[in-house]
Amino acid sequence: MSSSTNKDLESVVLCHSCDVVVSKRALPVNVRALCPRCHTALYHAPFCTVNGLLALCISALILLIPANYFPILELHFLGSIRTSTVFEGAYAVLSQGFFVVGIAVILAAIVAPLLFVLSILTQTLIIKFAIDNRLARITFRFLLKKHNLIKQFSMPEIYIISLLVTSFNLGDFADVYFGIGTFCYTMLFITMIFMQREYDIEHMWSHLHD
Repeated sequence: MSSSTNKDLESVVLCHSCDVVVSKRALPVNVRALCPRCHTALYHAPFCTVNGLLALCISALILLIPANYFPILELHFLGSIRTSTVFEGAYAVLSQGFFVVGIAVILAAIVAPLLFVLSILTQTLIIKFAIDNRLARITFRFLLKKHNLIKQFSMPEIYIISLLVTSFNLGDFADVYFGIGTFCYTMLFITMIFMQREYDIEHMWSHLHD
C-alpha cells in the first residue's frame, strides 16, 4: 500500500454506529466531532497538552509511594491499636489461604496502577523529547497495544470502595481512622481519573505514524 493511500485512510474516520465515512478536520480543544447521520461522537482534540499529561504522571508517581507505604486504616479496639497498609492487607489475605483474592488485590491495587502510570509516562516522554530510534518506536508501539489490557487490570476504585465498606462494617465494634495512606491513595485515584480523561490512544497512535 502506497504512502498516499495511507494518508487518505488516516484523513477519514468510520462511524462506529452507522458506518458512515466522515472526513477528519482539525478541531479546537474541548470540541468533539459528531456523525452527521446518527450524531455519535467520532473523535475529539486532546484536552491536555503533553506537558499537562506529564505533570499528571509525575503527580501519580509521587502519590504512589506514600499511598503504599503509609497505613490505610487504623483500628482502635479494646485499647489496642492496629494499622495496615495496602500490601499488609493483601499479605494478610494470602496468609489466610485466600490466594486468588490476595493476588487480585496486589495486582489491581498496586502492580497495575504502577504499570498504568509508567506506561503513559514513557509514552509522554517519547513524544515530548521526540525520541525517534528503533527501540523507542518498538517500546511505544508495544505500550499502545497493551494499554487497554493494563487499564482493565488497574482498579484502584474497587479498593477504595472496599475500604469504605470495611470501615462501615467495623464502625460498631471499633474506632476506625483513615491514615495518610488513605488520603494519598484517594488522590492517586483522582489523578488517574484525570489521566484517563486526558489520554487519547488514537492521538498517541498518530504520533507513531508521524
